[in-house]
Amino acid sequence: MADSTTDTAIAGLGMTELGKVYGHSPRRLAADAVRAAAEDAGLALADLDGLIVSSGMSGSPGIELARTLGLRDLRLLTHMNSYGATAVAMVSHATAMIQSGAASTVACVFADAPLEPERNSGSAYHRDEKEWHGVGGLQAALGFRSVNAFYALATRRHMERYGTTSEQLGAIAVATRAWAQGNPLAQMREPISLRDHQESRWVVEPLHLLDCCLVSNGGIAVIVTSAERARDLARPPVHVWGWAQGHPGHRLTRGSDFGLTTGAALSGPAAMKMAGVTTAEIDVCQIYDCYTFTVLVTLEDYGFCAKGEGGPFAASGALGPGGTLPVNTGGGQLSAYYMWGMTPLSEAVIQARGHGGDRQAPRNDVVLVSGNGGILDHHATLIVSPHAKGRP
Repeated sequence: MADSTTDTAIAGLGMTELGKVYGHSPRRLAADAVRAAAEDAGLALADLDGLIVSSGMSGSPGIELARTLGLRDLRLLTHMNSYGATAVAMVSHATAMIQSGAASTVACVFADAPLEPERNSGSAYHRDEKEWHGVGGLQAALGFRSVNAFYALATRRHMERYGTTSEQLGAIAVATRAWAQGNPLAQMREPISLRDHQESRWVVEPLHLLDCCLVSNGGIAVIVTSAERARDLARPPVHVWGWAQGHPGHRLTRGSDFGLTTGAALSGPAAMKMAGVTTAEIDVCQIYDCYTFTVLVTLEDYGFCAKGEGGPFAASGALGPGGTLPVNTGGGQLSAYYMWGMTPLSEAVIQARGHGGDRQAPRNDVVLVSGNGGILDHHATLIVSPHAKGRP
């Protein structure tokens, strides 16, 4: 039986076609991703004794995915949802279950298909068609009818408090697109300039179009097992060193720090403490980037720069190719694909394996992954490495 000291690793990664991929249900995409992850690890589906499922806007897939895959005698089967923080939370839960002995080999999967032919990307997440009642109706009357509006509010507050500028946010968009040019799976690979960012249309001021993530269809899965078992499988193990969550619960409450600090301030230090590392030892960051602003405020809350200095830090060129802190090396959700927290997690696995090709970071000993869910409501942090925990 495993115990609390059992180290775990990500042994398999499965990714379907991503982006404007039509004709497949989220359940079908999830099943394909799990099959691909098992094959990547050199495992049969029958080797899985755990399955954790996360669904997107459609609410599918659910735990019925186990039946679709023909999985039997599972010891762990559950559905999790803390929105964009779920991917890291799934890996954390799988690790805890493996360490407890409740399961040994767990697939974690996310899939969604919000895009439809003949409909623009924005309509996939638009809430104007919802009926508004009570307090929600008051918010709608004030113009808060979409997630974009709430993130714009958070961004504006940071700007007012710390002097953060739109151009500094643009530097994040430009750096991320530069990384995407090395990712053959990225939806957007054409280079962009700061001028392109500034001239892109407003979505909700102060957020331009190029401050906002893509919308994508697809599925991604990972396989988590003990590090000991992972060593004998097909791919190099990506060792799990540390994880933590943070849920500030302060959105739109009087006197809160909404827009100024996030759950990263809780989960980041805790995950790094578990991993036994500091920010100075992080080689690569995969930051949840539903908006450029979330990258900026997350880096501040993790301590890569002082609070309020995220703008100048991004504008310094630190985050792009050749910078001092490679961030979102696959193009992130701004330029590659939007698979909620699976976007940063999948790129972390690729980078830790050294399989990044043209976009491989020069150093990959310690990789940080972040997840952000809701309107800065939920956060999860994961630290992974190609080396076993406690390396010299």
